Amino acid sequence: MRFLYSCLVEVLRPVAFAVVLWRGLRDRGYWEGLGERFGFGRATAPDATAVDGTAADAAPVSVWVHAVSLGEVTAAAPLIRALHTGRTGMIITLTTATPTGRARARDLLGRSIDVRFMPYDTPGGMRRLLERLRPRLVIIMETELWPNLFHECRRRRIPVVLANARVSPKSVRRYRHFGTLFRSLFAGDAWVAAQSAEDAARFMELGANRDRTQVIGNIKFDVPSNAATLERGRALRAENWNDRPVWVAGSTHAGEEEELLTAHAAVREDVDGALLLLVPRHPQRFAAVAELLLRRGMSFERRSTGGVPRPETQVLLVDTVGDLSMLYAAADVAFVGGSLVPIGGHNLLEPAALSVPVITGPSYENGLEIAELLLKEGGALAVADASELAAVLKQLLVDPERRQRVGARARQVVEANRGSLARLMRLLEPMLAGEAGTPGGSAGRSPPISAGH
Repeated sequence: MRFLYSCLVEVLRPVAFAVVLWRGLRDRGYWEGLGERFGFGRATAPDATAVDGTAADAAPVSVWVHAVSLGEVTAAAPLIRALHTGRTGMIITLTTATPTGRARARDLLGRSIDVRFMPYDTPGGMRRLLERLRPRLVIIMETELWPNLFHECRRRRIPVVLANARVSPKSVRRYRHFGTLFRSLFAGDAWVAAQSAEDAARFMELGANRDRTQVIGNIKFDVPSNAATLERGRALRAENWNDRPVWVAGSTHAGEEEELLTAHAAVREDVDGALLLLVPRHPQRFAAVAELLLRRGMSFERRSTGGVPRPETQVLLVDTVGDLSMLYAAADVAFVGGSLVPIGGHNLLEPAALSVPVITGPSYENGLEIAELLLKEGGALAVADASELAAVLKQLLVDPERRQRVGARARQVVEANRGSLARLMRLLEPMLAGEAGTPGGSAGRSPPISAGH
């Protein structure tokens, strides 16, 4: 099965590369590191011996972390900082599949790590990258099951950990159609650090070893309480829209902006001076959203041009990358996108950790446990469409006491569920020490996520 899979990937690889080149016409970030998509790039592997001739185990440890896109990169950032803590000279390489993810990684982590694109899952591409990195450990965020990557790691006896792992029932059914292809992934030193007991059970259905499948919880709850972000957000607000009612729509998608603009027009009928900070998920859509605003006849400014909202400005189009957390901190209410359209929703915890009331649409299955917990505890509100969104926004924007109450509950949920990162690190420590196949102590026998955890 893996041979047939590899043949198919080889056939499709030119098509995938052509798509990258075509997307690069609109977003030049796709043209960066083209060789990396085939496993090429500079070698970062530690030398076999240190400069002073000491043994190889005295050389820096190399770790490869893969986070496919923006959301996974954001979740991986606290883990990467924890990996660095107390480990002088550790070499961490982060791979991602999108320019947005790459830009976010550099924004969050600076030059502390090597950031590059993930190669296509061919035997040759994976061999080339592994030879250049020579990692002691490979960590894959959430659910990225690449047969040739797992096979090459197994052949080299490199442990692989699916961190913050989740898989839906629908995905399990899809993977099982491929017979032994995905079941064989777990034959080597492969570990699953699952978000929930349900996720753990689904991975075991796919073939994960019960003794190497642990419930860690969701490390997204360990989003740092960033005082600097709060300060920057408050300063931005004081300078640009201090007394105006402001809501932010973050990580929005095609088909969703129309609904949001309809809701905003209804809000402005009853809430004088209301301002929308509109943040599309993908940079390649910035121009299309600007055209939509023009067609709708809405007064707007573009953040990329340094435009400052005037009293008559209805929308600030945030056509920059890396500003979303600060904008959440600068707003009264946060709507998290990908939820009014059938995308599955994005990270509700980012505004919740800043004590900002959170609104989501009906599609939030990508973070189902988090969404259900926030909704249950009153830290988030769900709406079905533009009409309901407008009604909830009006209530929150005119009632500061209710805003404070909902925002405080959101923050309490985040604080009550921290600790998953520490459990994950206890699982990883023996592997970082070169003790492959060693269980991570009591790291993973933790209960499913709960409000009082």
